[in-house]
Amino acid sequence: MGARYSTTCRMAVYTSATPSCGGAAIAFASKSYLPSPPNPSDSNESLRSAPRDELVFAHLTDPHLTRPDPVNGADLANKRILGYLSWRRRRHAIHRSDIIEALVTDLHAQTPDHIAVTGDLTQIGLPGECRDARTWLENLGPSAKISVVPGNHDQYVDAPWKETLGLWYDYMASDAGSASNELFPSIRVRGPVAFIGVSSVYPCPPLLATGRVGKTQREALEKVLRETSDRGLCRVVLIHHPPVPDSYKWRKRLEDARETCAILRSAGADLVLHGHTHRLMLNELESETGNLPVFGLSSASAGDHEFERRARYFLYRVSRDDHGIGITWSSRVFDPESAEFRMESDWRSISQIARALRADQG
Repeated sequence: MGARYSTTCRMAVYTSATPSCGGAAIAFASKSYLPSPPNPSDSNESLRSAPRDELVFAHLTDPHLTRPDPVNGADLANKRILGYLSWRRRRHAIHRSDIIEALVTDLHAQTPDHIAVTGDLTQIGLPGECRDARTWLENLGPSAKISVVPGNHDQYVDAPWKETLGLWYDYMASDAGSASNELFPSIRVRGPVAFIGVSSVYPCPPLLATGRVGKTQREALEKVLRETSDRGLCRVVLIHHPPVPDSYKWRKRLEDARETCAILRSAGADLVLHGHTHRLMLNELESETGNLPVFGLSSASAGDHEFERRARYFLYRVSRDDHGIGITWSSRVFDPESAEFRMESDWRSISQIARALRADQG
């Protein structure tokens, strides 16, 4: 069962990149293209009144919440030295702990049923950073309510599994009883939603931030997508790198995006969520089960005043009935004046963006 979309919302094209596997690309350039926010007195009561076959979940990405200090020479005797220098020179001022604290406070107030985190919890993937990220995840919520996929900063170099990404295992692993012996693709079913985690990270060469899904994982992904479709589930794919070819910088691309995109088109999905770009982005793919939105978000900790880079997270409400699957969407953004997150857009059908995208692309 694939979602069927229907709607209208004006958007502006931010990037000229055009996906080469079918569909169109867009990034948000002005808040005037977002739906108008509701009255400030509105509460989140609608989140708490979900019918039985409905799930509300949050998506955030690239929090870069850890500090790679202290370090020693051995820690930096590899590619990590470049990431560390970048953090000391620039990134430490962009990714702010006070914004992350405000996000967690606001997120808990919204009481979503589930939270998806699409990577880059750390700066350069040091064991100490991974331990700190584990503590942060535990404070955010139990592993049953949080699904994580790693980002390229989380696997900067080859490192002992148990001391780094292995610390997050229970936040990444499939539900008990999964048929696969591999960690990814993972599958976690929550209500009407199947969260399907895909790892796109590997220790890439210096000066690159590329990703790769790989043939084995792609084949398994196709199988999982078809099986969850047969079960009538809303399929939400979580991945760090944008999976659409030519939608981002060459040195930060997903190397096998064309092949991954082909799987998404043939097997279908209902929503793809990614990070990595540190800006709002939307691609739309034409799949066998309908138009497939591919959403990318800005960093959850970014103290940036540029609209498309401002710290934010999205909320999604997925409902399922005899007519199929419906997805609505809302956005919450960091407000520098109040130092709090506020509602940026009220609940709207996800298809409003998709239809506006097709209109803008002519």
